[in-house]
Amino acid sequence: MKRFLIVGATVLMLAGALNAVPVLANDRDPTVAGQSLRTLAARHNLAIGTAVDMDVLKDTTDPQYRAIAASQFSTVTAENVMKWEVLEPTRGVYNWGPADELIDFARKNKQKVRGHVLVWQNQLPAWLTQGVTDGTINDTQLRTILRNHITAVVKHFKGKIWQWDVVNEAVSDPWDSPSSIHLKGFWAQHLGPGYIADAFRWARAADPDALLFYNDYNIEAFGDRGPSDKTWYTYTMAKQLRASGVPIDGVGSQGHLGTQYGNFDAFQALEVLDAFSDLGLATAFTEVDVRSLMTDGVRAGDSNEINPRLQASAENYSVLLQACLANRRCLSYTVWGFTDKHSWVPGWFSDPPEGLATLYDEFYQPKRAYNAVKADLAFSGPPHVLPRVTQKPRR
Repeated sequence: MKRFLIVGATVLMLAGALNAVPVLANDRDPTVAGQSLRTLAARHNLAIGTAVDMDVLKDTTDPQYRAIAASQFSTVTAENVMKWEVLEPTRGVYNWGPADELIDFARKNKQKVRGHVLVWQNQLPAWLTQGVTDGTINDTQLRTILRNHITAVVKHFKGKIWQWDVVNEAVSDPWDSPSSIHLKGFWAQHLGPGYIADAFRWARAADPDALLFYNDYNIEAFGDRGPSDKTWYTYTMAKQLRASGVPIDGVGSQGHLGTQYGNFDAFQALEVLDAFSDLGLATAFTEVDVRSLMTDGVRAGDSNEINPRLQASAENYSVLLQACLANRRCLSYTVWGFTDKHSWVPGWFSDPPEGLATLYDEFYQPKRAYNAVKADLAFSGPPHVLPRVTQKPRR
């Protein structure tokens, strides 16, 4: 009898184990493929965002753009309407309308806003650059103008911006002359290196609660940590700013990649995010896209050329997202536009032509990259992916 009881118990245990398999399978959410990126990202307390073209957003003949921007993303960034030449085309006269419309769009759709950008050497108003060129604006006056601009803009949007790109693309590239990395551009030339710390302090004075970021491209992986390593220079600069008490809260890595390059893996990207986090900084990927060369074969529809590019694009989107998920201080992952129909890439990279850079094709159909991002969000979790650590603004 004892032997039969043991055998019977064993059979019941085996039956229970076998029956557990379909139960577990049934517990898996069968609708995961139909969930939005923002819903899946929310599991990790990660914000997922897109840059928004306000002209397209307001185009009533293109409703899909607005619908996807509202439904798929939890943060939005102004592609252009918060840049200086748009905000203040005439000295002392601000054009707040388009940027305010984006803020209103975000509020209605329960989205956060990344402010882009306070200080950049490009897309400056003509009155400013011409005044410096012809001598009617000297360097002392220029510093006052910059302070007034930062103060006016940040105060106007106070309480409505989650993260500000305070200073953008201030660091040179190794192909510049000289090849050793240095601060470049209009502001460094006229105000010296101290303008970066000033900009962060002025922004903090105008809004104590916004997170303040330095933002740049080609800082996704360390090189040899030598004089021509842009990522290492940026890390060292951030470390010095932090040590000097400058109220910098985070570093944004833009993530503009191309499938024609070797690029890097998730561990290399994570190494950089971890290095910034060890300084007490938040991190973010702020302008992700992955462009490809538009060869004659691609433009002719040759699948032998198109498919490898789509697969490589998906891999590169995934690499950055995996690194972000693994770093608990990586707060947001933003793509720079989401459809090839309205991508900045073909207009900027035209010789040779490049494209295919976004998550959706020109007909708003999700591409392999979209599904790779969705899968990373859906299937990641403990112990290596944990919820984000809240970053508090540095005073």
